[in-house]
Amino acid sequence: MKQKILDDKLFALHAEVCKSMANPTRLKILNALENGEQSVDVMAKSLGLRKANLSQHLAVLRQRGIVATRREGLNIYYRCANSKMLKACEILREVLLEQLREGGKLFEQLGKGRK
Repeated sequence: MKQKILDDKLFALHAEVCKSMANPTRLKILNALENGEQSVDVMAKSLGLRKANLSQHLAVLRQRGIVATRREGLNIYYRCANSKMLKACEILREVLLEQLREGGKLFEQLGKGRK
């Protein structure tokens, strides 16, 4: 019984993290952090986002423990809190690319069958 409760809580937490990640901008932010810690200014410029918008997305990621911060003077630097999160995103992108490639093959086969 205790294991079921623990599993249920873990699945609920997993779902919450996935909800936080279910936004293309947040995925772009994490992708930008693959190369290490970055300031808000640098990320805003590289991602083409307004600082206010970027800060809102970073707040969601920070609340879920996906990113961590460090303050240096007036600048706040963000980094991925756990490199396994970056690895999980990378694996998922690989799966999606494989699916797209397979889908392309399927479209080619369908096109040949109609001729």
